[in-house]
Amino acid sequence: MVKKSILNQIHSPEELRLLSQKDLRQLAQELREFIINIVATKEGHLGASLGVIELTIALHYVFNTPVDQLIWDVGHQAYGHKILTGRKDVFYTNRQLGGISGFPKRSESDFDAFGVGHASTSISAALGMAIASHLKGENKQHIAVIGDASIASGIAFEGLNHAGVSNANLLVILNDNAIGIDPSVGALKMYLTNVKKGTQKQDNIFEALNFDYSGPIDGHDLDKIISELTRLKSVKGPKFLHIITTKGKGLKQAEKDQVKYHAPGKFNAETGDLIAKPTIENPPKYQDVFGYTIVELAKNNKNIVGITPAMPTGSSLKYMMDEMPNRAFDVGIAEQHAVTLAAGMATQGLIPFCNIYSTFLQRAYDQIIHDVALQELPVIFCLDRAGLVGEDGATHHGVFDLSFLRCIPNLIIFAPRNEMELRNIMYTAQLSLKLPIAIRYPRGKGVTLKWKQPFKKLEIGKGIQLKKGKQLAVLSIGTIAKNVSGAISNLDVSHYDMRFVKPLDENLLHNVLKTHETIVTIEDNSITGGFGSAILEFSAANNYKNTIKTLGIPDTFIEHGSVEELQQSIGLDVDSLNNYFKSLL
Repeated sequence: MVKKSILNQIHSPEELRLLSQKDLRQLAQELREFIINIVATKEGHLGASLGVIELTIALHYVFNTPVDQLIWDVGHQAYGHKILTGRKDVFYTNRQLGGISGFPKRSESDFDAFGVGHASTSISAALGMAIASHLKGENKQHIAVIGDASIASGIAFEGLNHAGVSNANLLVILNDNAIGIDPSVGALKMYLTNVKKGTQKQDNIFEALNFDYSGPIDGHDLDKIISELTRLKSVKGPKFLHIITTKGKGLKQAEKDQVKYHAPGKFNAETGDLIAKPTIENPPKYQDVFGYTIVELAKNNKNIVGITPAMPTGSSLKYMMDEMPNRAFDVGIAEQHAVTLAAGMATQGLIPFCNIYSTFLQRAYDQIIHDVALQELPVIFCLDRAGLVGEDGATHHGVFDLSFLRCIPNLIIFAPRNEMELRNIMYTAQLSLKLPIAIRYPRGKGVTLKWKQPFKKLEIGKGIQLKKGKQLAVLSIGTIAKNVSGAISNLDVSHYDMRFVKPLDENLLHNVLKTHETIVTIEDNSITGGFGSAILEFSAANNYKNTIKTLGIPDTFIEHGSVEELQQSIGLDVDSLNNYFKSLL
């Protein structure tokens, strides 16, 4: 006899709470299967959500959400939460243009108490809510679910430090699976490992911070979790529950290869096997060009070191970590530390390549200014995932870096047009730069098959002309040049790759402004304060009267969808650009 589906009966946590506790195991199995079947074809983050199925069910079963406020750190693990809170029927639209977000989002549901996407924000946010509830005389529960990689971050410790001396009704749940996207690193990871093994000899760090600590308990034992959550509801003040889970639980391949199955792409839902893409020769991803190139350079320059905050696989610094483990450092989710660590190394004559995703560099802004640029330390920042990144959406687009970096003195800013330019600027930067440099490049594949060519030293602040025309000149920065080239292939338009946002090629700009009536700037960065603004400032300072149009990311947060769909939506695709240039001509 086929069991009647329980998941199909659940459209909100209210209905979940009507179930008997013995039915929850079947619900957990159905919820896992539902996520696996959708993500297998639609893609997305898999392992994290599979690992917290029991916890997700227990939280909504025990607590009165959304009155009780539940915050998921980062949000990779929130698929089960979304499905149980009224979004099951639209879950197939996850991360697609016009569909639901891949992360908790306040405007999407009352059950998403706080918008997330970047790591380590949950404790501070939940503490803020708990203090507000106390001030308003409300009787609510506030729960922050955070992973063992995220809790090692500075802001998480700041939140714990404050919460420990408050009387806030806060429950912090540590989802300890020994992995973030890559395996967790650091002394805290070792401490948590010893706690799980029962060999930890020192005082409990969380009790020392004044939390009521319980655990570690099996995060896949529904009865245990429900029992402990029910007990903790009546405990006053800051509480800490330590649970042990397996990332990818319920899918053998995802449990075995947790890094690959964090976001595996398409796979066979029944077997778990990844679906291979057609074996045609493709250009490499920009991240791999970085990874191969830094290894190549480091073999000839013993002073080169590599740094990444918890993204060795995503940034491809893993290639260097495998070949030169003593010279490549994963510092965990600690962007501020990564930048200042690089600064310290630079004072001693090392040449640090600090690889941080553009969207995460925002977390280390003061360190860039105070610890690097102010002291003229030649740190080489490699900003991966610059521009629109696609389905991860507004929290992950790297569209502000040119704007927030351009105002910093002593900082060189470069955006390569292609893979060879990335290699050449990396080569140039490690030769003799006396100032820091930011090199920003996009997610995904490049444009050139034969990219591994001999290094050439680039002249700092020098742009190049790609095509000669008459009335109209297009100035582009970075890989968006590919779209421009496609758009002007049949038009009488000049095209210049400026390469450097700072310093600008002033001689080239004078020539362009003197020989063209209309100038169009194009960037995959915010129009506000970015590359186009730099050109407008130069024009105004030199009393030019040309018509200057700026194209780029509009002054709004861009949602999720494929890069191609998003470019089309804001007029940066080839066809839209072609029509725009024709209208100007």
